[in-house]
Amino acid sequence: MKALRELDRFSDLNSQHMFEALAAMNHRSIILLDECSKMVIGNIHGCPFKVLSNILQSCRDLRYRNLDLFKGIADYVAATVDIWKLKQKVIADPASLNMKSIICILHVYSSLNHFYKCQTTEFQEVMATSLTGYLHHISSENLLNAVCSFCLMNHFPMALINPLLQKDVINELMSGDERNAHKLRILAACLKLDISCHNVVDLAPPPLPSTALYPNVKVADALSSLLGEGYFSKNRQLPHNYHIDFEVRMDINRSQVLPFSDVVTSAADTQRVAVLCVPRSTYCLDLAHPRGFLAMKMRHLKVMGFHVILVRNWEVERLEMQDVVTLLKTKLYSAEAFLTADVNLQSTC
Repeated sequence: MKALRELDRFSDLNSQHMFEALAAMNHRSIILLDECSKMVIGNIHGCPFKVLSNILQSCRDLRYRNLDLFKGIADYVAATVDIWKLKQKVIADPASLNMKSIICILHVYSSLNHFYKCQTTEFQEVMATSLTGYLHHISSENLLNAVCSFCLMNHFPMALINPLLQKDVINELMSGDERNAHKLRILAACLKLDISCHNVVDLAPPPLPSTALYPNVKVADALSSLLGEGYFSKNRQLPHNYHIDFEVRMDINRSQVLPFSDVVTSAADTQRVAVLCVPRSTYCLDLAHPRGFLAMKMRHLKVMGFHVILVRNWEVERLEMQDVVTLLKTKLYSAEAFLTADVNLQSTC
C-alpha cells in the first residue's frame, strides 16, 4: 500500500484523517493504524474533538483496539473538559443548555454508565426538567433517544415518557429504522421491570429479528466438564427480548447445582444463575465497570430473579481449559463472588 511507503512524510493532519480513509475502505491495516496512532498521540494537543470522535468511530468500525491511543484521547479530553465541572454547571444553570446539548450529555453519561455519587438524582431531575421545556419542539425520535438514555440511568421522568406512549407517536417510530424499535424495546422493558407500569400494552414493539446465536464454545465445554450435561442450558431466550448465553440453577444456599428443567421450581428454593459471555466493548476503557446497556441488562435480570455472572470473552480465550473450569467454579460457588457481583456497576467520581 502506497501509504505505508510514505509514512515518514505524513503530516499530523494526514495521520488523523487516515483512520477515516481506512474505515471508508474497510481496510484494517494494523501497521498503518499503529503508526498513525503514535502520531495522533504525540500531537494530540489542539486536535479538534470532532476529529478525535471520528478517529474513535473509525477504530470501532475497523475493530481496531489500541489502548495507548484510547488512553491518550481520554486523558486529553479529561484534562480539557472536566466532567465534574460540566455537571456542576448543568445543575447550577440548566437554562444554559439547548436541546441538542441535553440529548448529547444524556447519551454520554448513560452510555458510559457514569454518575456522581452524591448528586445523581439532582442531575437527572435537572436534565429531565430542562428537556421538558422543549417538548413542543422536539422530534419523536430525539425524544425517544433522550428517554432511552434516562432508562439506562434508571430514571423515568413520566412527563417525557407519556408522549411516547401515544399510538400515533408509536406508529411513527415503528415506521423508522430498527434502532427505533430497539429503543422502544428498552423502554417497554424498563416500564415493566423497573417501575411496574402496566399501561404499556400499546407500546408492543416488534420482537427482535431472528438470528443464529452461537454460545462461547470454550465456556460451554468448561460448564460440561464442571457440571455435567443436563445441569445447564445454553442460548436461553427470556421475556422482554433478553438473551442469556447459559443458565444454571442452584439450591438457595448455592451449595449444589440442580438438574436443569424447563419447569422452574419454587423461586424460594432455587437460585437461577445467568452466565453472560461479554466482549470488551461492553465495558468502559478501564474495564472496571460495564457500560450502560450491560448494566441495565444486569439490573433487569436481577429483577427477573437471576444472579448474573459475567465471563469476559477476551480473558477466557487466553486461559487453558482447566483454568476456565476453575474460573467458572469460583464464580458459581464462591460466596465472595456472589456478594461482589453488583459492585462497580457504575463509574462514580
